[in-house]
Amino acid sequence: MNDDTSPAAVLRKRLYWHSRRGMWELDLLLIPFLEHRFDELSEDEQLAYQRLIEEEDQDLFGWLMRREWPEEPALKRIVQMIVEHAENTDNSAYRTL
Repeated sequence: MNDDTSPAAVLRKRLYWHSRRGMWELDLLLIPFLEHRFDELSEDEQLAYQRLIEEEDQDLFGWLMRREWPEEPALKRIVQMIVEHAENTDNSAYRTL
């Protein structure tokens, strides 16, 4: 177990926990994005991700399945980034979550 208690590590653990959703489909999109792309995001994009995972599962599902888009531009951009990451990355390792 990682005993890192730095603010960045605590934030990362919190984000990971909140990225685990009640829907397996959302886990398959959010967890790999968090693990592989979050650190590369700008501060504004990281804040948008944090706001995104506060949304309801039903809204997240609709957005991430591209059935509709969030009205807020920052959330729309982060949703697009997550979808693009999922489409361009082999996420087979996460299918056992």
